[in-house]
Amino acid sequence: MISEKMVKALSDQANAEFYSAYLYLAMSAYADSAEFRGIANWLYVQTREEQAHGAHIVKHLLGRGAVPAFAEIKAPQASWGNMTELFDRVVAHEKHVTGLINKIADLALEEKDHATYNFILWYVNEQVEEEADAEEIAAKVKLTENHPEQIYHLDNALGARKFKDPFPD
Repeated sequence: MISEKMVKALSDQANAEFYSAYLYLAMSAYADSAEFRGIANWLYVQTREEQAHGAHIVKHLLGRGAVPAFAEIKAPQASWGNMTELFDRVVAHEKHVTGLINKIADLALEEKDHATYNFILWYVNEQVEEEADAEEIAAKVKLTENHPEQIYHLDNALGARKFKDPFPD
């Protein structure tokens, strides 16, 4: 049996994942409007991943016999000064999400909810990768600040990213 406290925590996390999707979609639109199509693509793939994460958490709750609660998703920021500011925000956001995921893992351990703990470990590991990827790209963007030809190459490289559903049916 899953506790009401855990249902709330997982519902809140699903909402956070959908907010992340919304944020990355806004970032993608901003990058696209600034003619950084590769960066826009990378961020759009992030959007789709976050949507998949939110849906996966909802399915987990339903599979445990719980009814997820859905909350309003606030509007994300719509513009950034430049790509450095944008990716600094990506890094900060991923670190925030890591904190949220870790709190759920802590709660699952505290409640001896082994099913949720096992479930949330996938996200714990995913966040290690998410933070590392965001930090690497942020560092590369910073290196290109005064070298337009380098941001062009980075933009092209990020344009090659493809969405791979982490939870195919």
